[in-house]
Amino acid sequence: MPNRQTLAISCDHAGFAMKEALKSHFADRVDWIDLGTNSVDSVSYADFGKAMGQAITDGRAERGIVICGSGNGIAIAANRFPAVRCGLCTDATMARLTRQHNDANVMALGARIIGIQVAIDCVEEFLNTAFEGGRHQARVDALGQC
Repeated sequence: MPNRQTLAISCDHAGFAMKEALKSHFADRVDWIDLGTNSVDSVSYADFGKAMGQAITDGRAERGIVICGSGNGIAIAANRFPAVRCGLCTDATMARLTRQHNDANVMALGARIIGIQVAIDCVEEFLNTAFEGGRHQARVDALGQC
């Protein structure tokens, strides 16, 4: 069994069911820091992207997952924080490459775009893929100059 990991997770109302399904599926391997939302009542994705950005910035979590309807809005909100490198993933290959090449510390998922099995596959890759460094390190370092 792989080592347990701690991840933050946040979503808006559109991502609530997916968030709960992922927390349940990975409960034996992940200690979740749940940043909300906690229901399907309408909320702003921006607030929950901000919650993730703050958790990464404050060091409460090293990595996280954000979920909204498309994944785009909450990714944009999270990426406003310099400590966050959030990649939107629509399949396992994107999840693997965002870790290998971009050292993404947050992954965004679109609950209205992908199904739960694809989301599970993405989380598997996000959990199990290391940053390659090497030629990619200078590019990741350059992100801090943007």
